[in-house]
Amino acid sequence: MWIKKQIPNIITLLNLFSGCLAVVFAVEGFLVVAAFFVILGIGFDFFDGLAARVLKVQSELGVQLDSLADMVTSGLVPGIIMYQLLSRVFGKPFYVLPNTWDSEQIFASFDWSYISLVGFLITLASAYRLAKFNIDTRQTTSFIGLPTPANTLMIISLPLILSFQHELWISTLLLNKWFLLGITLLSCYLLNAEIPLFGLKFKNWGFADNKIRYIFLLLSVILIVILKFLAIPLIILLYIVLSVFFKEKQA
Repeated sequence: MWIKKQIPNIITLLNLFSGCLAVVFAVEGFLVVAAFFVILGIGFDFFDGLAARVLKVQSELGVQLDSLADMVTSGLVPGIIMYQLLSRVFGKPFYVLPNTWDSEQIFASFDWSYISLVGFLITLASAYRLAKFNIDTRQTTSFIGLPTPANTLMIISLPLILSFQHELWISTLLLNKWFLLGITLLSCYLLNAEIPLFGLKFKNWGFADNKIRYIFLLLSVILIVILKFLAIPLIILLYIVLSVFFKEKQA
């Protein structure tokens, strides 16, 4: 019985471990590898809740542990990735001389690009969003503001698009400093905006009760097939647009 209760928590810890690996690779500048570990972590994040519901072992511990894991995988990592991207267009990220613990030498080795630190606003906004989510009774079956995993997918899609889709206009746009700063601020806003968004959990398989979900999933698959990684930010936009439209239709 004890093991049964811990299965969802173990899956959550796998999410956290994936996030830790993503942090290591993101700090080293291997953004694509970091992105794939984030995707793995988000997968674990989905299945821990599913496992808890199937096994009927939901707990307050699981809720808190899930938020702590998300803070790394879907909070810290996207901040580091955006920092690295901004560093590439504004200047080199700081580094530390190897094999020394001398504080003066370490400080002297910093090659700061201060504006790049704006990327960590995503981490701060994610922390605020996760804390707010845990005490917001309105977000039981739907969301208010963009969930951190969805926001993270939007951020990690940038290095994936740059690495696998080599059209000149794409790289020119995604490596534009004003575009990256704009995406950072937009990300922070969407995380904590009072925008009602539908949940993706199916209570049943009926079309009438899940019409918006089926439409979203179908359009998402079509976008992925046609646009590949470029589809990810468009899917997040689609999610927001459908949520707003669905709310208007329900009114």
